Amino acid sequence: MMSELDPTRTLVRELVLAAGMISLLVLAMWAHTGSMPPLVVVESNSMQHNAGGEVGTIDAGDLVLVHSPDDNQIISFAEASDENSPYYGYKSLGMEGDVIIFERNGETESTPIIHRALFKIEIGDSQPANSDGECDNGVYWKNMCVNTWTVPGTDQIKVDKINLIFDGKQVGKYSCGGTAAQHGSIWYSVENYTPMNPGYITLGDNNDCNDDQAVFEFAQGLNSIHSGMIRPVQEDWVIGISGAEIPWLGTVKLMVSGGDSPGVSQVPGTSFVNLIVFVILVLLLPVIIDPAVNSILRRSPEALQAEKEAEIAKIYSSEEE
Repeated sequence: MMSELDPTRTLVRELVLAAGMISLLVLAMWAHTGSMPPLVVVESNSMQHNAGGEVGTIDAGDLVLVHSPDDNQIISFAEASDENSPYYGYKSLGMEGDVIIFERNGETESTPIIHRALFKIEIGDSQPANSDGECDNGVYWKNMCVNTWTVPGTDQIKVDKINLIFDGKQVGKYSCGGTAAQHGSIWYSVENYTPMNPGYITLGDNNDCNDDQAVFEFAQGLNSIHSGMIRPVQEDWVIGISGAEIPWLGTVKLMVSGGDSPGVSQVPGTSFVNLIVFVILVLLLPVIIDPAVNSILRRSPEALQAEKEAEIAKIYSSEEE
């Protein structure tokens, strides 16, 4: 039979308590975000805003809360930067518009992407496809022929080809660096673009206008495993909408990642320092708090009264002897 102070029993009790606390935390985050898992680890630096990392934006090694797309509307950069939009001024993780987590062309085997929704493409005018399931004009999409497209937050309303310059006139300002800047393209732009389907055009904040769908003239885009270049992101490909970031803690997971993961190669150097400082503070916290709490409790009226009563009892006890 195990005694109350049996080390095995104590260990089991502590493990059960820890597991219970973690379960409650995960359930609380699930209730808050409506998504499971409620957190993802950021592996790349494609959303990084400066080389040293920055709290409030997404860096490699951060944890990000994932909100369910079913319960939240996705607001694009174009909508959030349009003065006539009800979403004007809305920002998330350092810039206008939402950051979304999505599957590449809906492929579950591909590594999900976490990038900002730059602009949304909606269907303008359409008509049913002919009896052969083909279109004499327009783009075939789900048994209909799409003739025109609309981009919320811009002047592109029911146009057959999308033309945009993100220079603060047609739509909000989105400046370019890298290859685009070298060729004289200061602003992100779209020229005579005919989408393959409605959806979101996405872009990493750190990718110098190299959007995932290769819409910009100098963009290379991203590929999926089975279906080539990523197309505009459809609603049902969206896994979640990024919420608040929890800096540095995901670095621990990246340290043991294998497969196609870049590991910690893209984690900012300062994140390692901050993580070490954070761990040290967490370990020191009980050492600092416990004596302080005990000191406060000892000075409480109840403790002082108990101490006084103990002294009186001690005196009575000695007199009886």
